Amino acid sequence: MLYDAHNHLQDDRLDPWREQIMPMLPQTGLAEMIVNGSSEEDWPAVADLARAHSWIRPAFGLHPWYVKERTKDWATTLKQLLVEHPHAVVGEIGLDRWIENPDIDAQLECLRTQLALAVELDRPATIHCLRAFGLLEETLRNTPLPRRGFLLHSYGGPAEMIPTFAKIGAYFSLSPYFGHPRKAAQLAVFKAVPLDRLLAETDAPDMWPPDELNPHPLQSADGKALNHPANLRVSYELLAQVRGMGVEELEKVIADNYRALFG
Repeated sequence: MLYDAHNHLQDDRLDPWREQIMPMLPQTGLAEMIVNGSSEEDWPAVADLARAHSWIRPAFGLHPWYVKERTKDWATTLKQLLVEHPHAVVGEIGLDRWIENPDIDAQLECLRTQLALAVELDRPATIHCLRAFGLLEETLRNTPLPRRGFLLHSYGGPAEMIPTFAKIGAYFSLSPYFGHPRKAAQLAVFKAVPLDRLLAETDAPDMWPPDELNPHPLQSADGKALNHPANLRVSYELLAQVRGMGVEELEKVIADNYRALFG
């Protein structure tokens, strides 16, 4: 039984294949997936998917890429959705200095607001971070955090920071993109993740695997590569390889970790 800790199944780039994707996913061994909203605009689509499919657990959050577009009522709307969906996760939230002209102050304000909601409603959170791991670590150390913990999805930080993050409740997930040769050093970082904090994800339709590891190739209309949400097993195989484990043994570990964080 496979668990996808993070994807964006609602993304409209998957629309041309959605009718064939949805029935095939449970046939791949998938037990459950977390489908993450990123903005007020896509939260309703995430909610619709969760209502239609029992194997989808929704997540609602304001991604740092979209903080500049938030309405004045965004936090109220977010809380209403989380209350309406008692098993929902707070995510995707976080910090990002990689984007052009990031408003870090706004990102920090939104991150703290959403972490407070996770604490109030006793929900885990899913955190995105690019080029801001020092600031994220400082922020998390000085902010109340959800009792259940939080996921650092597609963890791209250094191995040296893993113990600090783990101590304050972090789990760490790997996506198929880490199979690209240029990501070999980051894949190796997952050797340092405590076994009881290890998770797998697709981040579909982004973070696609290299061609030689890709059983479900997809391309958008303009020819750009997309990650098929059925590529979850690629992440398991990469993790098994880097940890020196069998895939079946790893499946049990990840199932236990997924339930510990998400319930």
